[in-house]
Amino acid sequence: MDIAWLRDFEALVAQKNFSRAAEERNVSQPAFSRRIRALEEEIGVKLINRQTLPLSLTPAGEVFLPQARIMLRTYQETLERCQIIDAAGENIIRFATSQSLYLTHYKTHIAPLVEKGGLDIDLNSTSWAADQFVSALQQQYCDVILTYWHPEMDYLAPLEISKSEYLTLTTDTFIPVSKPGNTGPLHDPNTGTKDPVSLLSYGTVSALRSVVDCSLRRKVNGPKILVVNQSALAISVKAMILEGFGFGWLPQALCQEELDDGRLQIVGDPEDVHQLEIRLYWDSGNTKPTLKKLRSEIEDLALRGAQMTA
Repeated sequence: MDIAWLRDFEALVAQKNFSRAAEERNVSQPAFSRRIRALEEEIGVKLINRQTLPLSLTPAGEVFLPQARIMLRTYQETLERCQIIDAAGENIIRFATSQSLYLTHYKTHIAPLVEKGGLDIDLNSTSWAADQFVSALQQQYCDVILTYWHPEMDYLAPLEISKSEYLTLTTDTFIPVSKPGNTGPLHDPNTGTKDPVSLLSYGTVSALRSVVDCSLRRKVNGPKILVVNQSALAISVKAMILEGFGFGWLPQALCQEELDDGRLQIVGDPEDVHQLEIRLYWDSGNTKPTLKKLRSEIEDLALRGAQMTA
């Protein structure tokens, strides 16, 4: 299958007209029509209903469209990854982590090393799903990833059974918080109202979702909990909590300032609090000399931090 056929199909869906789509794709209409037919022959079904004005998709076309977009997005991401790998020097370490970790533990453990050179951060990783960090490391799109770890998280399992290694830099506390006066104690079934307590949770692509689900499974007694929103990013969950839309779990490092100044309060029982490890993963087969140096420097930073808090 020619990747250009997918772009042709996407253009035709948008324009709903062969002539306009051919013009957009900068080819003649006969050539464009042949390419759409070639795509349909490759798939083995008709994708375009040519009997309607404007043109419409057949049922098979409706199914194929989102998959075609996924294939195009994957193709583009693959090109970008290959180009980044090719452009990076042998001694450049490609680093990736989530937005919440960039805003917290990255500052303490990684940022001081950036100025020393040899470390290239990938800010695109802030929008990655949890499992994309694993695939990026396995495919050598990045050299190291900084991630949360908890026994309930299974997305890191492929790294546990492969030749990947990790270093625990520090820990964080995953706590249920709310805006003061907005949500009754999470453990109290008698909150003064029969209305369920609103929970701002995480989407399935988030590494933190499984930890929240673990807490909810334990809440046999207590108020009814209604999930009113799911987000991939902890910073988005935090923003909604601050606006008073409900309670939710956050890494404490991400909300310590708001806890200190009273904009947020901790709710719930001790069993609702979870310890998160902050881990740095890398491929043990990675032979970049600067990676060994980075690991040594981070170990020194982690050791000094542990001594200061002891």
